[in-house]
This record gives sequence, structure tokens and C-alpha cells, in this order.
Amino acid sequence: MHLRGLSKERRVWAASLAAGIMTAGLLSGPAASARPDPDPSLTTMSIKSPPGGANVRVLIFHGSAAAGEESPVVNAGIEAIEDIGLSGPASRRFKVEATDDASVFTDGGRLGRFNAIVFLTGGGDVLDAEQEAGLEAYMEAGGGFVGIHDAARAEPYSDWFTGLVGARPAPSGPVAVQRATVEVGDRGHPATKDLPVQWKRPDHWLNWAKNPSGAVHTVARVRESTYQPGASANGWDHPVSWCRDYDGGRSFYTGMGGTVASYDETDFRAHLRGALLWTTRLEQADCKATVHAHYAAERLTKPNQPGRNDQIGEPHGLVTAPDGRVFFIGRGGADSSQPVVTDWNDPDIGKGKGEIHVYDPRTKRVTLAGALTVFGNKGGGDELVKVEEGLLGIELDPGFEQNGWVYLHYTPHERINRETRMAQRRVSRFTLDEATGKLDPSSEQMLLEWPVQIHSCCHAGGGMTWDSEGNLYIATGDNNSSGFSGGYSGNNPEPNYKGVSFADARRTAGNTNNLNGKILRIHPEPDGTYTLPEGNLFTGKETDEGGGKTRGEIYVMGVRNPARIFVDKSTDVLYAGWVGPDASAPSTTWGPAKYDTFAAITRAGNRGWPYCMGNRQPYRDRSLPDPSKPLGWYDCDHPKNESPNNDGLVNLPPVTGNNIWYAPSGGAPDYPRDANGVPSYKPEEATHKLPWLRGGGQAAMNGPVYRSGTVAADSTVKWPAYWDGKWFVGDFYDADQPRNAVVMDPKTQGDGGLPVHSESLKKIVPVGKDGIRNLMDWKFGPDGALYVLDYGRGFFTSDSGSALWRVVYTGGGPTPAAGQLARGTE
Repeated sequence: MHLRGLSKERRVWAASLAAGIMTAGLLSGPAASARPDPDPSLTTMSIKSPPGGANVRVLIFHGSAAAGEESPVVNAGIEAIEDIGLSGPASRRFKVEATDDASVFTDGGRLGRFNAIVFLTGGGDVLDAEQEAGLEAYMEAGGGFVGIHDAARAEPYSDWFTGLVGARPAPSGPVAVQRATVEVGDRGHPATKDLPVQWKRPDHWLNWAKNPSGAVHTVARVRESTYQPGASANGWDHPVSWCRDYDGGRSFYTGMGGTVASYDETDFRAHLRGALLWTTRLEQADCKATVHAHYAAERLTKPNQPGRNDQIGEPHGLVTAPDGRVFFIGRGGADSSQPVVTDWNDPDIGKGKGEIHVYDPRTKRVTLAGALTVFGNKGGGDELVKVEEGLLGIELDPGFEQNGWVYLHYTPHERINRETRMAQRRVSRFTLDEATGKLDPSSEQMLLEWPVQIHSCCHAGGGMTWDSEGNLYIATGDNNSSGFSGGYSGNNPEPNYKGVSFADARRTAGNTNNLNGKILRIHPEPDGTYTLPEGNLFTGKETDEGGGKTRGEIYVMGVRNPARIFVDKSTDVLYAGWVGPDASAPSTTWGPAKYDTFAAITRAGNRGWPYCMGNRQPYRDRSLPDPSKPLGWYDCDHPKNESPNNDGLVNLPPVTGNNIWYAPSGGAPDYPRDANGVPSYKPEEATHKLPWLRGGGQAAMNGPVYRSGTVAADSTVKWPAYWDGKWFVGDFYDADQPRNAVVMDPKTQGDGGLPVHSESLKKIVPVGKDGIRNLMDWKFGPDGALYVLDYGRGFFTSDSGSALWRVVYTGGGPTPAAGQLARGTE
């Protein structure tokens, strides 16, 4: 094995420079740019591959460039690792040897006996050129490395060692030991699987000169809001422990372990133990799962031919079939070259085609399975021109492989009333003819139909999903205008067309007798009817306030525009996201700014709109006959629908807090509250509970929860098990808006508990001009790849940016390979 080394002159230069920097007290980060050009000389050392064997040994190296007494931290670390090696099942025990003699790295016969090497070093040049080359040879042979805390300061002039540890400390950072919360995001790695998701512990925390996330696999982060990170803070993404497959071997680093007390902690010992089990080849782990280079995004559809939607319509939703086909729908906006009718005197006003396209991965071709004539093509413009109706949602029957049933959520053009400007929204079941690949129009079985006003835009919702019991969930928007309330609660009762209000969401989302602004839950039956499952918010037979004021289909009320919903069938938790109103800042008169919202819903309930948003932050009621004058604040515990447009119950279910909300100011704004629980709504008093979030232009697009166990075992593109149980939350826009995978606490998520961990997906589900810029829908297929709809670059139309994408994982399986485990697959 041949390695590039350093000449004697270069080593002398490096040692002299190191001594100078040590004297100045500046040796806190790499200075690789100050090195001379690499010397072409080669160092040769032979080490068997992989190092070590079934008689597992660990070498602890604690050499230091600084003279003086031994560090108490080093002694504590050695003692802890020795104890770890003697504990646990016999098959997971190992021997430990500690040394401060760096000559071990040039003794190939001795070095090759160790399965892993632990660096418990201080800063500075602790290895000369040949010794570093020996360590490099060891890693290339398949060795394991564990760096602890100050190991990140060792070998400061070596780019290779920087890659081995993953990052270098920033020049400045906190000096004192502080208690902080560590977010343990990897629930599968042996170093983290048994740790608390929110791990609270004291340590000496390091800041990083360059954030390694994406180049390494981060298994844990420290939450900066829980301590004082000082200068050079890294922000919400502050890695503290990570791993990577590096240069033929396995490297694990933790920035923790900077105190003697750390090594007496049971959880920290468990952390080190898991790191050693992987690096010694006693257990496998996936340390490539969040490395950006291991993902590839591929556009599957071509741009449409001029004047045709032959590849894709105006993207509005997708679903994957068990055989891998992807069904995706176009809402109804035409190609920009086609006419748009906006004149209500014209019988064809708003007439469009809601298209169902199918991508077949076997042929890599797109076909048009069908098109419905919908009301949904009025183009853009103001609230009284544009429209968001059309073909809004698609789902496949749980028995699709046998029956070919396809469910569509749409607004048929034939059912519009141009005089009253009302329409009928419906959910229907169609049958796909596999022989022709076409939906049979004559097979339509209408399950459910309800009225919507179409005088004014907006908020149609549209998403559908199934739970494990065969219940179908249907997301409907509040059918309410975005104007006439200053961008706040959308509760202005005055504007109406022929007696139907289009600016009062209490008529719809806040109304127990209206199916708009809801998530409905029904159980479709084979004959095309449906029954109501137990546990919905209402039965439809309530006798309250005289009876006849509830709908039994309602599972969740108080949502504004839930375009995307998803049920994790392993838990039957419903995940939803909805778009908020338009106010860019909070108002001490009217309430919170626009909050786009995500919620993990474990039971039927009221999510607040238009009375309360976020973590139960109330809006203000409006006076009549002058709705510009405020009345009292809504009571989130006892909301009342006292709108003149309400035909449901006055007394509503209490509002449940939501898990994620964000505004232009940031993620999860919260304010001090007065004795009545009303927030101050003063921007200068806001705290932001979710610092990884920011809004601006925003439109929440809920995503899936990944479950690798449902994926074909032989798939070569499936995402790793690391993502299991993580909830994908995103936004239509791709600048500062979210595109993240979050971890929830099952104990608190149903009551509005905040996510306990978040990971950015923006380098994996790529953003930007050449990426997936306007995320419209995303779901995992049976192959474990992520399928994503990019809406395009224009509104109410399809264009060259409208596309179906696939994001695949290319990193391979866990390491080490099963055949290289030190003691086999026991």
C-alpha cells in the first residue's frame, strides 16, 4: 500500500510552525492553506485488510503536542473505554490498550492488530509525516477511528486528518462548561439508538469553523437555544456527533467528552460504546444516509409539446401504485397558449381539463389515463377572477391491484350555477381499464358531494389519503376569500354574493354543519356508498342546540387550505399542512401574522381557524355593522361561532394546538401573554421556538412519513432506514422556507408538541433554478424512492418547469459489509 507522505524538510517546517502557533495560543483550527506544496515522496507500510480480527482490540492514543502532566480528561476516557470493553454480552466485548507513543503508527505489524483506534489527544501535531501516513494506511485497509472532543484539534495542517475527524473547531466559542440539550436524530445507529431523543447534559461545547453536515452523517446535534454558544455559533444545525465511511475505513467523531464527568455518565458511555461497536466491526451502521452526495434527483417528465399537456397538466397531486407506476393530476389550468374564459355570461366560463397522467418506470413513458371537464380554468388575477377549483386530489383504492379503482376529488363544470355562482365539489370512484390504460368515464360512482361558492377565490384543499382500516380522508379548504380582513382571521361577515358570504371562514371552516375547511373521514363501501367510522368529531346526530347542526363526515375542523395530507399506516397518525392568511406581521389589534401550519393529528378535533392559530393564539372578533371595528378576543378553550353566516353549532370544540407554524419572522413565533392568555403580538417581544423555519412567501406542503419496511427489499434506490418515522414537511417555495424531515415525540405530538429534531432536505430534494423549485406534492413509492411534483414557474397553468421528479439514494447498504464483521452475523 503506497501513500503520499512528507519530506523531512517539510516535517521540520510544519513542526516549527506548530510550535510558533502553540506559543501564540492560536492552535484552534486548521491552517492547511499555509502549507507548502505536497512533496512527491512516498511512504510505504503494509497492513492486513481489514485490520484486527475476531479477538477485537481497541487502541487508545493519547499523545499530545503540549508538554506537561497527563490530562484528567484523558485518564477518565481511558478508564471508561476499558470498562466499556469489559461490559455487555461476551460477543460484544473487546480488549483495550492505551499509549502515548506515536511510533505505533509506523509499526504495521502492531497497528494491524487493532480493530479501531481512539484519539484522546489534545491539539497540535501529535504525529510526524510517517506516523500520519501509517494512520492513513490503517484506514485504507479498512480500519476504524473514533475521535473524541479535542481530537478535532490534532494534526492542524493535515487536510486528510481534517477529513478523518470531519470538522475543525472555530477560533472562538464558549469556554465554560454548560448544560445543553442534544437532539439525537439517528434512532438506528448503535451509538445513538438507546439515547433520549432530547438528551440533556453538561459539557464543553465546540463551535465549528465549517459545518460538516452533508459531508458527514450527523447522528446528533446540540440545540444552541439551550446554552450560550458565544461567537462563531453554528445556528440551528450544530452537529456534535457524526460518522462517515472514510478512505476505506470507518470514522466516528464526537465533540462531547470535554469534561471528566462526561465519562461517568451512563448515556455518554452508551454513546461511546455504540461508536466502538461500529468502528471495530462488531456491528453495522449506516453512516451515509445524510451525505448529500449519495442522493440523485432525476426529472422524469419532459416539457410538454407546444399547445399540449402530453406530459403533465398543472401539477396538483400524485400517488404511487403498488407496481411502481406514478399517477399525477393536473388541476385544470390550460397550457398558456390556450384560451381562458372569465366572463360569467359565457357558458364555458372556467372550463378546463383535469388530467390524470401516468408514469410507468418500466417503459419510462408518460400516458394520459383520462381527463375530466372541470371548473378550474379562469387564469390569474384578483380574488374575483382567479379560481383554485378543478381536479384537486387523487388516491388509489387499497385493493387497486385487484379492482383498479381510482378516487378523484374534483369540481365538475357541468354542476356549476352561473346565476348563483355556486358549484358542487365531489369525490368519485372510477375504474382504470388496464387493457387500455384509461379511466372508464362510465364507471363513475359518486361517493360524496357538497356545495362550494365560486364567485370568489380561494382555498380548495384537495388531498386524500387512507388509514390502515380502509378509511378515506379528504382535505377541503375553507372556500373563503383571502381579502377583506387585512390578511388576518378571514372572519368578515359582510362581503357576499346573492346571500352567500365569501369572506367569512366561520361560514365554512368554523361551521360544524359545513364540509369546507375540514378533513373528512369516511369508509367507502364496494357498492359506491360510504359509512362513517367511529371516532369522528361528530356523528351527525347530535341533539345539541336543537339538532341537525353537525356533519358526521367531519374528522378535523378549523383548517384553512390543507392541500396535502398523509396517514402513516403503521400508527394511523394523520399528518396535515395548511396555508395561512396573508398578514406579514402580527397586529396588537387583530392577532397573529400569517401562519402556515403543520399538525400531527392523533384524534378528531378542532384546529382553530379562523379563531385561533399556531399554539392557540387567538384572533379578534369583528363588530357589525362595521367589521373594521374589533370586538373581544376569541376564546380558544371555548370558541363560539356567532357569525350571521353560521348554520351549525354556536359552541365549538376546544382548539388543539398545532405542532409547527411559521411566519415571515421565523418559525413558531410566540409572545408573552396577559392574565387572559392573550399574546402581546409585539414583534420585539416574540420568541421563535423553531429556529430552523422561516417564511415570507409561503405555502405549506405536507409530506410523507417514511417506512423502509414497506419497501421492496431488493430495491437499489430506496432511502435508508435512517429516515424511518421521520415526517417530511415542506413549502411550495424554496428560498428560506422549510424542506425538512422532523422527529416528533409520540407522547406530545397529538397535543401540539413541538418537533424534537429537524434535518434540512434542501441539498437532497434540491432547490433552485435547476432543481425542484415549487414543491407541489411528494410521496415515497414502493421502490423507496421519493417522487416529487414541481408545479412550474407560472400560476394557473403548466409550463416548462412543471415536472415529475424522482429522488433516489445511491450510497449502498450499511457498513462494514456482512462478510467483514469481526465476529460474523451472530
